[in-house]
Amino acid sequence: MNETDRTAAAPEAGEAMPLPPPTFEYLVFSIRTQAELSLGLLRFGKEEEKHEPDLEAARHAIDLLAMLQEKVRGNLSVEEQRLLDNSLTELRFRYVQAVEERGRPAQP
Repeated sequence: MNETDRTAAAPEAGEAMPLPPPTFEYLVFSIRTQAELSLGLLRFGKEEEKHEPDLEAARHAIDLLAMLQEKVRGNLSVEEQRLLDNSLTELRFRYVQAVEERGRPAQP
């Protein structure tokens, strides 16, 4: 089996999954996913209980994306800029929702 066949095939037991290529999109998705996890928007497997959002960690991930946006201004393709802008808009909206939810009394 050559290298191409190995990366295309499912890994065998005990083998690690191949890592995706290091792209700008992957970086944005990685940081966005951290923020979504911190906001309690993602769950793994059969988790049924909702976890309390970690607003500090979510804010940090959002701030990382905002800093990245500032540093790369003018150096992105249209698609990359759209991905970053849309990610920040969505995460900021969800963050405000989570802050507002935390301020409300619990529903019986």
